[in-house]
Amino acid sequence: MEVIHPRCCGLDIHKESVVACVRLALGDKVIREVRTFETTTSGLLLLLAWLTELGCTHVAMEATGVYWKPVWNILSDGDFELVLANAAHIKNVPGRKTDISDAAWIADLLAHGLIRSSFVPEQEIQELRELLRTRKQLGRQQSSHIKRLQKTLESANVKLDSVITDIVGKSGRAIIQALIAGETDPVKLAALADRRIKASAQELREALRGRLTNHHRFLLHLHLQHIEFADAAIQDIDRNVTALISRMDQEVEAGQTRASFQSLISLLITIPGIDVLAARIVLSEIGPDMSRFPTAGHLLSWAGLCPRNDESAGKRRSNRLRKGSAWLKTLLVQCAWAARRKKGSYFNAQFYRLTDRRGPKKAACAVAASLLTTIYHMLKDGTQFADLGADHFDRRSKEVRAKRLVVQLAKLGFDARLTPLAQAA
Repeated sequence: MEVIHPRCCGLDIHKESVVACVRLALGDKVIREVRTFETTTSGLLLLLAWLTELGCTHVAMEATGVYWKPVWNILSDGDFELVLANAAHIKNVPGRKTDISDAAWIADLLAHGLIRSSFVPEQEIQELRELLRTRKQLGRQQSSHIKRLQKTLESANVKLDSVITDIVGKSGRAIIQALIAGETDPVKLAALADRRIKASAQELREALRGRLTNHHRFLLHLHLQHIEFADAAIQDIDRNVTALISRMDQEVEAGQTRASFQSLISLLITIPGIDVLAARIVLSEIGPDMSRFPTAGHLLSWAGLCPRNDESAGKRRSNRLRKGSAWLKTLLVQCAWAARRKKGSYFNAQFYRLTDRRGPKKAACAVAASLLTTIYHMLKDGTQFADLGADHFDRRSKEVRAKRLVVQLAKLGFDARLTPLAQAA
């Protein structure tokens, strides 16, 4: 097999140590040198100096949790190309599992060009990604505490969620704080609700007539504290995200290498279902530069929004979505559910057209793939969003529409044969 990189290195990374195997192809002879370094900063600097001394041009490592990041950050100062490999794609031969053999295996694969590099964005994009992922995790924790808060109210026979949609909104929090303070009169509690609430005063009083104990009040206070802390943390993250985007845009204006982040966000929010937060998350996950993805299909495959290849003996065993970027995939599916609400749009027509045949969940995934395809072309070409319209599928070629209608009639039990009308002379 042809050697692509004669001077390369494979790294087997652990929490406290990293095993490095340098592979040197000198004519027909292959020399391997193996050394183990600590993952402290001084140890990684020694690794950098050793690789530079041996003249390595390429270094590959597995994406093992978070342990690869400090190694990547320090080795990025070297004069060689770094390759981050998916661990599932470079499994070693069974029965040869040692740290040294793993490092040598990675070096051999890299030397013959058999490792496909994973997408690693720039440092500032990584920081933006970590902030927004932390924001989502805080939102999940907040939702969990809201459910526990609702469970505690139900245990005390307070039916607050039956009369107020958002129990942690302005009215809900005022009532819960009064309950924590010891108020039990349903009339006084109902008076704290906003007048715009649809429930009548009598319904509010009956819903708030419960049997709270000191135990319930303690739990309500505990969960409300966590919810308020998450609120404050999310607001703090939003301020940091805004400041980081402003700093990146200032660097762009100085270098004029690409469009500013804010202009890209303003471009993406013109797509149905995409708001400012969603646009920020999308850019943090895929970055503003689409040149790393040759086609929109490559981006869909990376995000996990296309069917997997699972075929044997000519039979398709599964058409489930392949694994991909879980953070991006879940966001785009949420955006798809929002986009299908816009009447008269292409996404609305696509969703309901596929729902009849495949169900709403698969239809939402298809709309999510269409959203990501749209985002790809807008970021790559800088074009404005132009909705194809709800009648896009009806404006396609007559032959395609005719075949589809014949298939639908066949499913209903009719044998339809099409005879073209004679053209007028």
